[in-house]
Order: sequence, then C-alpha cells, then structure tokens
Amino acid sequence: MSDDDYSDELVVQQVLSGQKDLFRLLVRRYERQVRGMGMGFFRNGDDAGDFSQEVFLKAYRNLAGFEGRSRFSTWLYKVAYNTALNGVNRRREYLSLAEGTDEPEACESESPEYLLVRKAAREAVREAVRELPERFRVCVDLYFFYERSYQEIEAITGFPVNTIKSHVFRAKKLLRGHLEGIAEGG
Repeated sequence: MSDDDYSDELVVQQVLSGQKDLFRLLVRRYERQVRGMGMGFFRNGDDAGDFSQEVFLKAYRNLAGFEGRSRFSTWLYKVAYNTALNGVNRRREYLSLAEGTDEPEACESESPEYLLVRKAAREAVREAVRELPERFRVCVDLYFFYERSYQEIEAITGFPVNTIKSHVFRAKKLLRGHLEGIAEGG
C-alpha cells in the first residue's frame, strides 16, 4: 500500500493504534495549507513555520479528539484557526491568501502585454481583498482558496452558516464593485 492509499481517517486510526510514524502522512498532506493560514495571520515565513509546527503538535496530541463527524482536514483547520486566533496579537490583522507575493511563472508564449495585464489584475484583486473587513477575508479565503464548504467554515470559525453565506456574498459584491471601478478607470 502506498502512502496515498491511506485515507485521512485510516491514518488517524493507525496512529491512535500505535503506528505513530504515520502521522507524517497527514503533515505532508496539509502542511502547505496550514502554513498558508499561518502566513495569513502572522505575515512572515518564520512565524508561519512556527505556527505550522505548533498546529501539527496540537493535532497530534489531541488526535483522539477527532471523532470523524467531519473530514479530518476540517478538524485540522479548526485547530489551526483557533491556534492562530489565540496566538495572534489583537492589533495585527488577518492577511488574506490573496496577499501572497508568489507570482505565477510566465509561459514563453505569453506576450509582455499579457503579462502586464495579468500583473495589474492580480494587484487589483489584492487591493480589493485588502479593503474587505477581516471577518469577510477569513470566510473568502476558506471558501475560495481552501475550497471549504459553508458547513466546514462553520466548524472551523464558529460563525453560523447564514453569517458565512452573508460574508461571502457581501465580500463578492464589494470585490465586484471595487474591480468594476478600477476597470472603468475610477
């Protein structure tokens, strides 16, 4: 059986039954997402790395608390979200994943004009997301970047589903209005 053949739930069962080294599979599967959430809260790689280690340590220590009522990833994101909320200085703001500085690599076939337009569009989206209220940015990130369902976002953040739907709807409306204003030259 290869590492990819193990479902998250099977890995959890195996770790709890004594095969503790299998926890590395869960770390490997979710390290990028957890670190990304850490970047959103702490804004630098060192703190995000420390955050990621803390989250996986807490997850490992509390693995018996995973009851399987949700996907493992939802449970892990809740651990990460709560860890971030407890660890972040209240004066700092959440930074959306849209704020990331990673630029996609250009294809050789893309013209310089296309690359400039793409860069401008990316910056416009980043600016628009920066202007969203923090509670909207968290929901937008979990919904669009982490592809979590409304129910999963509820489990992670504790926000009621209708509030999450409202936040995502309002955020999309604000983003659309901001981006249309830029497109029109305003």
